[in-house]
Amino acid sequence: MNAPRTRVQRRPVHGVLLLDKPLGWSSNDVLQKVKWLLRAEKAGHTGTLDPLASGVLPLCFGAATKFSQLQLEAPKTYEAIALLGTTTTTADAEGEVLEEREVTPAMLTAERIEAVRQQFLGPISQIPPMHSALKKDGKALYEYARAGVEIERPARQVSILSLSIEPIQTAEGRSALRLIVRCTKGTYIRTLGEDIGKALGCGAHLTFLRRIETGGIGVDRCVRLADLEAMPEADRMAHVHPVETLLAGHTTVTLDSENAGRFLSGLRRRGSWPDADAVAVYGDAPHALLGVGHVTGGELVPERLLSPLEIQQILENSPSVEHGTLETTL
Repeated sequence: MNAPRTRVQRRPVHGVLLLDKPLGWSSNDVLQKVKWLLRAEKAGHTGTLDPLASGVLPLCFGAATKFSQLQLEAPKTYEAIALLGTTTTTADAEGEVLEEREVTPAMLTAERIEAVRQQFLGPISQIPPMHSALKKDGKALYEYARAGVEIERPARQVSILSLSIEPIQTAEGRSALRLIVRCTKGTYIRTLGEDIGKALGCGAHLTFLRRIETGGIGVDRCVRLADLEAMPEADRMAHVHPVETLLAGHTTVTLDSENAGRFLSGLRRRGSWPDADAVAVYGDAPHALLGVGHVTGGELVPERLLSPLEIQQILENSPSVEHGTLETTL
């Protein structure tokens, strides 16, 4: 008989772990793995990365899940390799070859590449690939694709904020492009690589995709899953950044204890603050993040709030913070 499995004792964890997602894992698979490693009660990620993509994937725990949408909405930067001359059913190396075409020197002149680069800068229209997680009638498009069913997909408007295209040679001597793309949410880099190949006249598919930055968080700040697994639990917790890591760029407002309690109850506060669309609100005694809101006409309007319990748990697990309690005043 097999020995009974030991039940993991979950605990409240609040913050953001910046993961360098490995190849071959889905975003949800790595989320569940890290949640288990941290013994965390509640977790969520900030937008999916394909199993064939690696790179920056902020994982949110506890109170940080309330602000994961901010990273989902943020611009992102990718590095990709597009192999020229071959198109596939999935626009990447996993698909079956659709067509092979010759790549000529005339297609890759500096002038031609610059003209194509300009063509894809700024607002562009993309048709989402069939091999994507977009849903139709509750079913992912890739499920239809695997069944050989083609679904009509309306074009989506996205924006390419910056684009670098560098011709390179693969180890096998084939022509390829190294792309560095900064783009708005919802951009399909596989589709972009495929469309750039089409514009050059030879077709292309991605053989490499790595997210190197999202919302100001670079891959240099991320920890690898293998390293996280190998370290003691206490060291893993040291890689959980504060919730406010997700609030970079927000204007800061600090409230005294009375106004902090009222704000936490969902009440608007009045003050001499300038108008601001994105405000991170803190209490001053003790210093703690309360939530986010916006200021209009001198009025601070609550939007997403931490609970008093979440705040207390964060304070109790912050060695540099002098513990205190927040009172919620109605």
